[in-house]
Amino acid sequence: MSVLVVSGISGAGKSVFLKTLEDIGYYCIDNLPPALLVSVSKLNVNGKLAVVIDVRSNELYDTLLSEIANLKKENIEYTLVFLDCDKDTILSRYKYTRRSHPLISQKYPTLESAIDYEYELCKRVRNEADIVIDTTHFNPVQLRQYVIDAFKQDGYKNLTIKLISFGYKNGLPLEADLVYDVRCLPNPFYIAELKMNSGLDDNVYDYVFSFNQSEVFAQKIFDFIKYALPYYVEEGKNELVVAIGCTSGRHRSVAFTRYLENMLMELNHRIITYHRDIDKEF
Repeated sequence: MSVLVVSGISGAGKSVFLKTLEDIGYYCIDNLPPALLVSVSKLNVNGKLAVVIDVRSNELYDTLLSEIANLKKENIEYTLVFLDCDKDTILSRYKYTRRSHPLISQKYPTLESAIDYEYELCKRVRNEADIVIDTTHFNPVQLRQYVIDAFKQDGYKNLTIKLISFGYKNGLPLEADLVYDVRCLPNPFYIAELKMNSGLDDNVYDYVFSFNQSEVFAQKIFDFIKYALPYYVEEGKNELVVAIGCTSGRHRSVAFTRYLENMLMELNHRIITYHRDIDKEF
């Protein structure tokens, strides 16, 4: 087991950091008490483990380095990552989000005094870190891309494309980002020998794509998705949901989803296909 121990200044981007790690396959735990670090690091989880330990632990934070020393004694592999940021940027971020700093108290009543105290508390951890990431000049999208580039797992594709076939009679899939209506194309439902089959059957698929307009329509959908994908990735989206609808969700939409699945495989993204209404009464 290898564990990524993440710490850093409040407001430096730990939430974005951890969420991105989760998206790329890490099992993530936020605000872990330092005393549990060794025990948690022995868990048999699916994928790598990442934990955030920071000043929200209050006085327990002082024990973080000693708990990391215990990881060494247990021969547990780890990497200590510290997210840093300059004071002016932290102040600006807190003013923008209007969140309360975790160290504000009677002793440190102002945001500036709490931040100064946190820098002092974190100094030793920062000095011991294997990786220090200064997020001063990162926006959330840039930080996300940095995490993907630096920590992605083997085989990870930074965008999953989910293809859903559906029938309009049963309503739109609410999670869809892009929706295409193929009810304007020839319908196998009216062919006696095809009616009881679905777009998963070759005879229905071949019928749908025996028409030139079907091939042209499908190619244009593919071309648009291919064109748009880099922009979705750039904006930090980790899943794109494309819905293809016909009347019942059994024939044309399923055939189109098959077609797009085969075409999109060429782009080396993870593809998930779901035929929502294929077994419903039509």
